[in-house]
Amino acid sequence: MKDISILVPRGAAALGCIEGAFIGFNRANEVLQKMGKPPLFKVQLVGITREPQVYDKLFTVTPDYSISEVQKTDLIVIPAVNGKMDEVIEVNKEFFPWIVAQHQKGTEVASLCVGTFLLAATGLLEGKKCSTHWMGVDDFRKMFPDIDLVSDKIITDEEGVYSSGGANSFWNLILYLIEKYAGRDVAIICAKIYEIEFDRASQSPFIIFSSQKDHEDDGVKKAQVFIENNFYKKITVEQLAAMSAMGRRTFERRFKKATSNTVIEYMQRVKIEAAKKSLESSKKNVNEVMYDVGYSDTKAFRTTFKKITGLSPLDYRNKYN
Repeated sequence: MKDISILVPRGAAALGCIEGAFIGFNRANEVLQKMGKPPLFKVQLVGITREPQVYDKLFTVTPDYSISEVQKTDLIVIPAVNGKMDEVIEVNKEFFPWIVAQHQKGTEVASLCVGTFLLAATGLLEGKKCSTHWMGVDDFRKMFPDIDLVSDKIITDEEGVYSSGGANSFWNLILYLIEKYAGRDVAIICAKIYEIEFDRASQSPFIIFSSQKDHEDDGVKKAQVFIENNFYKKITVEQLAAMSAMGRRTFERRFKKATSNTVIEYMQRVKIEAAKKSLESSKKNVNEVMYDVGYSDTKAFRTTFKKITGLSPLDYRNKYN
């Protein structure tokens, strides 16, 4: 029997992650029993205290145990949390020594969606890769600049420390853990019951590129605005550096620091975001869209598009138009 401890955080939390993890592991128990096998998971809700937590002013979740009552568990699940992350971390900091102590005893730890912020605050992600919701990427990198964030991944597995991508992709991590503990056949049945796309590895098709201007470097902002207004034209790094009154090396260094992208990556992302919107809403063919966003090389456009979105332009259009 594996003890699964789902945290009940203080403050605002994504109720769906708590409920999803709870019913996911319990559903796996039901599947196992129908296969003539004993249930594998003991699922419990764990809070800093046993005090009930109210989410969205409507839903009350009552922990089964407090952290002081749980001496050993096999897996800790950290659900997604909402609000200002520094405040969320502060009100939940009493969890962290307990999580670290459990991990030192061999407990695995999994964060769902932006629960990664709480996981990062424990220090357990030092030297490890992690993922989170693509909307939280910029804030995460500012708060935890030394952690290796792989924002396109649905699942990361780093020596028993797990994370998932955004929103409903937490289900993919739950299925991954069910497969690891109970076997692929059980995980596939659960995936079919909940109609979840199994083995999905990337959240790239869902990412909406934002302009990343939440910084104080006015020279870089000027270049960003120019790129966004002229993405269909041929723009050089030298041109942008001169416009911002910097040498090329200085400009590239400051641009990377401010936006977390190189200049070339940023231009590519702006172009591809424009292409995505066109493919979603217009009747133009792929070549027309390619020319509209400033590409003339078909292979380069398709390669860059797939690198950023995880799909070919045609597959993207078929999926979202």
